[in-house]
Amino acid sequence: MSTQLSAGGAEVTVDQENGCRISSLRIDGTELLRQGPRFGAFPMVPWCGRIENGRFHDGATVHQMPVNHPPHALHGFGRDAPWRPAGATATEAAFTYDLADPWPYPGRVTQVVELAEDALTLTMGVETYGNSFPAQAGWHPWFRRDLGAGGGDVQIAFDPAWQEERGADHLPTGKRIDPRPGPWDDCFGVPHGVDVTLTWPGALELRVTSRSEWVVVYDEETEAVCVEPQSGPPNGLNTLPRLVTPVDPLEVSTTWTWRRLR
Repeated sequence: MSTQLSAGGAEVTVDQENGCRISSLRIDGTELLRQGPRFGAFPMVPWCGRIENGRFHDGATVHQMPVNHPPHALHGFGRDAPWRPAGATATEAAFTYDLADPWPYPGRVTQVVELAEDALTLTMGVETYGNSFPAQAGWHPWFRRDLGAGGGDVQIAFDPAWQEERGADHLPTGKRIDPRPGPWDDCFGVPHGVDVTLTWPGALELRVTSRSEWVVVYDEETEAVCVEPQSGPPNGLNTLPRLVTPVDPLEVSTTWTWRRLR
């Protein structure tokens, strides 16, 4: 079962049974997202990227998560779970997902998808049913490298304040370095918010923005590139925990705005 939204020449499909991912984003009939059950654009929750060896600390307590990308735990549980619809119109839909075992804390995640003629806005909230707990949230879109419009590969433009040095284990070492040229599978600090422009020459320009202060850019594959706004860096449950409390839920959002170039 999926949910369809449309506005002007834009069409979005949300596959709530498969991690509430955006399985399709079409502009004037052109698909922007890599297709397949593992791709599209999925929410990362209750953590983003890798947790070192699948273990994170909450005070003196150590929790072990399933190691689904050895030797680490990757991208949270939300992308693998069915979500429940919580209302929809022609251009907006809401979904919920209850955190459950093996995540050690009860809570609820809400995702709202809003489509306009020239933009898609995704909003996610994480709230607790009881005790406070560390969490992260973000999105992992797989944008097609080549839209097949004859203009060639997508160009990525952004101006981060720093790059997190990546260790051999693909985790940040804790050292901030000057941004380096790609290809990337790297996390960048953007204290003024995410602002990344993807340009498919002669076809489309898409700008990914978010108030979140971290973005991972991954462009090491031939089929797609990823621009991932997120609330903290990889392994952030250990290195930069953000507590979800009864009075302070975690809320993140991202907007993708496009402009036709032809």
